[in-house]
Amino acid sequence: MIGFIKGELLSIEGDSVLVDTGGVGYELLCSVNALTDLAPSLGREVSLWVHTHVREDALQLFGFPSRSERELFLSLLKVNGVGPKMALSILSGGRPDQIADMIEGGNAKGLSSLPKVGKKTAEQIILTLQGKLVRAETAKKSSKTESQKQIQTALLSLGFKAPRVDEFLSDLPKDIDVEEGVRRGLAALSSAL
Repeated sequence: MIGFIKGELLSIEGDSVLVDTGGVGYELLCSVNALTDLAPSLGREVSLWVHTHVREDALQLFGFPSRSERELFLSLLKVNGVGPKMALSILSGGRPDQIADMIEGGNAKGLSSLPKVGKKTAEQIILTLQGKLVRAETAKKSSKTESQKQIQTALLSLGFKAPRVDEFLSDLPKDIDVEEGVRRGLAALSSAL
C-alpha cells in the first residue's frame, strides 16, 4: 500500500499527475483543486499523500497535496453510493474545509451544488459524516503559538499556498520570533518554487 510519494512532478495530463520517484513514474488521479495547486511545481519536487484503491480489475492511486484533503476523501468513501471517482469529483468542487463546513452545518443545498452530487447523495453524506469528520487542519491550527499564527498570516498574504506554509510551520520552533520566522519562511518557500 502506498501512502505518500515525494518526487519530481513530470507531467499533468487530464485528471492525473505523473511523479518520478527513484526512476519509477507513479500516475496519481487528483482533484481539480490539487491539479491547480500543483501546476506551478511542474519539473520540481512535490510531496503527495496517496490513497491506493484496489479492485479486481484495476489498481489506482489518488494523490492529495494535503493530509486534510486525503482524510476528507477517505471519509467520503464511507458514504453509501460514493466511490473514489465521485469522491474526487466532490473534492474538485471546493476546498476541504469548505466541504467539511457544509457537512458539519447540514448544508444539503450547498453539497448538492458540488459536481455529481444530487439531493439524495448530499443528504446521505450529511447523515453518514456529520459530527464524525476528523479535521486535521483544525487540530494543527489550534496547536500553533501566537507568533506562528502571525508568521502564517504573513506568508499567506505574500501568496504562498496554505499546505506549504503549514508544512513549513510544523518544522519551526514554537518560540521563534515573528520577524525571524517570516525571513526563514521566505527563504524556504521561495527556494522550493
